[in-house]
Amino acid sequence: MNENLFTSFATPTMMGLPIVILIIMFPSILFPSSNRLINNRLISIQQWLVQLTSKQMMAIHNNKGQTWTLMLMSLILFIGSTNLLGLLPHSFTPTTQLSMNLGMAIPLWAGTVFMGFRHKTKAALAHFLPQGTPIFLIPMLVIIETISLFIQPVALAVRLTANITAGHLLIHLIGGATLALMNISPSTALITFIILVLLTILEFAVAMIQAYVFTLLVSLYLHDNT
Repeated sequence: MNENLFTSFATPTMMGLPIVILIIMFPSILFPSSNRLINNRLISIQQWLVQLTSKQMMAIHNNKGQTWTLMLMSLILFIGSTNLLGLLPHSFTPTTQLSMNLGMAIPLWAGTVFMGFRHKTKAALAHFLPQGTPIFLIPMLVIIETISLFIQPVALAVRLTANITAGHLLIHLIGGATLALMNISPSTALITFIILVLLTILEFAVAMIQAYVFTLLVSLYLHDNT
């Protein structure tokens, strides 16, 4: 392998200018809006999946929480499509960048927390001090609960970044090993190629699961604060 292991994670540029904004906007093309009375099969399947996911995810929310339905569905579609597009050869996956994932996690987390302090002030403050806590443990528990609250968006971003990055690295390493073994031991190269195919199928599943997990955790944070 002549290229660096982390070359695929570098921000792509064109004529010295970063084109990551264009890459981020590209998935929106995959979900066109139809003005026809009867939709084609692709759009019908997309709408059915979105409705199924939204019903399952928003069933636990009250009326205030359900106002976030459009945002959460847009989030899961964006993350899922960018993860899947990143599995294409010579492509770039924006969700491997921790800065971008933090840029998604922090505003959403902050919005849920602000809603909690606005509409359920007593309940939100009660999370910092469980009922029946001994007096001498109160300062320590308040500090621990405050730290755990601020760790939530970081955990969201790091989980998504780590899972997507680890999968891409494994595919890169096993693919390079397969190419290197083709001239040395074809039988071993065949085994590694089968492993590569299975890993790629697994990564397609991981790409969708991570999009669902990220959105589900945001939905649970919203549920706790509405």
